[in-house]
Amino acid sequence: MKSTALVLLMGAAVAATAPPAQRAGIPAATFATILPPAPGVATVHVDAFELDRTPVTNAAFAAFVRSTPAWRRDRVARVFADERYLAHWRDASTPAPGAERAPVTQVSWFAAQAYCEAQGARLPTWHEWELVAAAGPDTADARSDPDWLQTILSWYARPASDTLPDVGGAPNYYGVRDVHGLVWEWVLDAQSMMVSGDNREQGDPDALRFCGSGAVTMEQKENYAMLMRIATLSSMRASYTSKSMGFRCAVPRPVPR
Repeated sequence: MKSTALVLLMGAAVAATAPPAQRAGIPAATFATILPPAPGVATVHVDAFELDRTPVTNAAFAAFVRSTPAWRRDRVARVFADERYLAHWRDASTPAPGAERAPVTQVSWFAAQAYCEAQGARLPTWHEWELVAAAGPDTADARSDPDWLQTILSWYARPASDTLPDVGGAPNYYGVRDVHGLVWEWVLDAQSMMVSGDNREQGDPDALRFCGSGAVTMEQKENYAMLMRIATLSSMRASYTSKSMGFRCAVPRPVPR
């Protein structure tokens, strides 16, 4: 997607990079991924980057909409956002009372990426998000911790709520909050994910197919939460919105010379 051209076309505001305190520094890492980049490759390398400590709030997105009227719900082109875009707000530029600190939802991929670019940033890639999502409170990779896994899975078992709490949950190892337990989140490469819709393939090593040739099995309980994320993202077109889909922004760190 030509996201930079899209933002210029839609009249995005002049970039205003978020203060460093609002983003956590994530060091470069090589880790085992649920979404392998190629057959026979179990790990992926992620360069150092910075990530918003919390999902973008209704208040922050409202400020963007006011400065960039092309992204108001009554002006946005339907090719960039469906009819549910910000439908839960009080009006085209104002969130519902009391929801200012809650994560913004019902935003399309296009709108989320436009917001991030207006902040001098972009959406995180899947592997960047997956790296941070694997962290527990005290360790960079908690995926082998049964207590941590159960906490994550418990959230997925709860029905979605129309009223979301404010952002600002307990930080993980990197100081990033609300990665789990609040909303789903858009990623930069969401449109490259493809999941097979044939239920007969469950239990088959090729049960989930992606743009690369990686595959995972539904029998891997420790990967269930990530599989749910991938399945949700793969079902969303870039113009779709959802009452449980939010986002946060990322900034690559310059390579030292």
